Amino acid sequence: MPKRTRFTTWRPLATAATAALLATLLTPAAAQAAPRGSEPVYSYEKAIREAVWVDTGLDGDGDGKADRVAVDIVRPREPARQGRRIPVIMDASPYYSCCGRGNESQRKTYDGNGDVVQMPLYYDNYFVPRGYAFVGVDLAGTNRSDGCDDVGGRSDIQSAKAVVDWLNGRAKAYTTRTGTTRAKAAWTNGRTGMIGKSWDGTIANGVAATGVKGLKTIVPISAISSWYDYYFQQGAPLYDSGPEWLSDYVNSPDAREKCGAVQQKLVDGAPRTGDWTPLWTERDYVKAAKKVKASVFLIHGMQDLNVRMKHVGQWWDALAKHGVERKIWLSQTGHVDPFDFRRATWVDTLHRWFDHELMGYDNGIDREPMADIERRPDQWSTSKVWPPTGTRATTLRPDRGTQAGVGTLGLDRGNGTETFIDDPKLSETDWAAQIDKSTPEKAGFVTGPLTRDLRLSGSSEVTVTATPSTPTAHLSAVLVDVGPDTIRDYADAGEGITTLTNRTCWGASTAGDSSCFKEAKAKTADVDYTVVSRGWADLGNHASDGKGSPLTPGKRYTITLDLAATDHVVPKGHRLALIVAGTDKGLIDPPADTPKLALDLSRTSADVPFVGGPAAFARATAGAALTPPVAALLDGVREPRTTHRVPEGTQ
Repeated sequence: MPKRTRFTTWRPLATAATAALLATLLTPAAAQAAPRGSEPVYSYEKAIREAVWVDTGLDGDGDGKADRVAVDIVRPREPARQGRRIPVIMDASPYYSCCGRGNESQRKTYDGNGDVVQMPLYYDNYFVPRGYAFVGVDLAGTNRSDGCDDVGGRSDIQSAKAVVDWLNGRAKAYTTRTGTTRAKAAWTNGRTGMIGKSWDGTIANGVAATGVKGLKTIVPISAISSWYDYYFQQGAPLYDSGPEWLSDYVNSPDAREKCGAVQQKLVDGAPRTGDWTPLWTERDYVKAAKKVKASVFLIHGMQDLNVRMKHVGQWWDALAKHGVERKIWLSQTGHVDPFDFRRATWVDTLHRWFDHELMGYDNGIDREPMADIERRPDQWSTSKVWPPTGTRATTLRPDRGTQAGVGTLGLDRGNGTETFIDDPKLSETDWAAQIDKSTPEKAGFVTGPLTRDLRLSGSSEVTVTATPSTPTAHLSAVLVDVGPDTIRDYADAGEGITTLTNRTCWGASTAGDSSCFKEAKAKTADVDYTVVSRGWADLGNHASDGKGSPLTPGKRYTITLDLAATDHVVPKGHRLALIVAGTDKGLIDPPADTPKLALDLSRTSADVPFVGGPAAFARATAGAALTPPVAALLDGVREPRTTHRVPEGTQ
């Protein structure tokens, strides 16, 4: 991992002015110390609320006119009166009208002049009184914007990038959707931070990958880093539809009438074969990580089965390679915002992050640990860097046991074969529940009970050599912590949280925009095992991740499956298991055939990143006696939900 660089500290005029204002309110002794953060000294009720339409330079809806995207702005009135310029926090979203934002599905509301009354979420309530402007952008084709939503492509990204350009004096905006009166952003210094969950955070990733000047930081929450990996993994389809479904889902009624050509391009460019096409290249932000100049504060649930942790591992590694300043939170939740699982700490940390990155306060956040990781519900640990120094891939090898499909996992090369039949009716929870039982639909391999804790940190790979009986076959590889624990119930509808009825308030309120939101608490489950990481592939993609081909029954193939990034401690007394099987119900779609596969154990292995490397694994398994298989059915969370998911912010 490249050496972690320090932030550049600077003190803008706005910060100095705020310090002077605070000094008049404090005692002489307190006034001598420079403030370490922005304070809520500006009126939210009297804030300026306005809308502009920014010219994107594109004509996505083909009406012969450049698309304009709607930009709703809430900013403090006092700095503008004093001639001071302020930074911007921006959330660009397709959901402000169709679906809502946050746990309470809030939508934008407007007054008779068309100015925003309720801005969803708490960002404006909390940060506008502290001297920030908040900007909510409707992506092209959504709500009050022109154009067509193209699901992470040029139109989506340009919708938001054009706004950053306008904030920095490089793009045109107008006071109305169709008028000619220009709007200037003379009130801002151009320093912009983008934030958002899921699709919104994905847009932040994509805009950062353009290298646009003025974007100083992004805070992507549960965000996509490559849209191919939202729909496929190594050729295996993760959903039974493509991006055209999402585009139709978020487009405004007006856009739906005009955007048939865009819809067809999405259909044609995303074949259900799972082959990589130019459409996916356009929507792959990882390949452009070298252009990222903004710092990145990334938040993700390690059990997110909507935007899966593969998006974290590949994006994080690419950013690290290019020396991008980074910070990360990893929770035990599914697709959940940190406001709903660690609220007070989250708001404080986000405040200090924006203060440092956008206002230049030297508040020490750059010297704090890089990573916060949830070990048990509401119990967190930190790492100075992530993955920790000394983390190295360790090659684990499966071997046969005393029963068919119930093998061992260790450092020595195995031999022989194990066979299983793909059963699309079963999921990873079915396999793990019977890890100690010989069943026909999976091959499982387990260590003995560990003699000390063993920590996995980062992304794993599983190399499988298999002989299929049919021309098509899908594979799943799963790492499991076998042992009793209490975890967040990520398979529940709330994905690890329960929403309560009481509210807490975060910032100022008006009659039309409350800062008070429902609290949430951890929804837990007592389990006998925990799925730690997963990965899938179409065996037909053995020669190329991006191109599949029919298999020859009876021929042996080798493929390496990418497993999702994670950070998990397997406690002393627990066992670590590797499961290799076919279709993972609810998480990938089945192949055309129902194959039987024979694993060549001498050519099958897992490269797992352990803190301490092979030596740590050897110590943790030294003297660990293999336990005889038992027929007991182990309890876990329910099977993954099979309903159609969308990358949005509601649970």
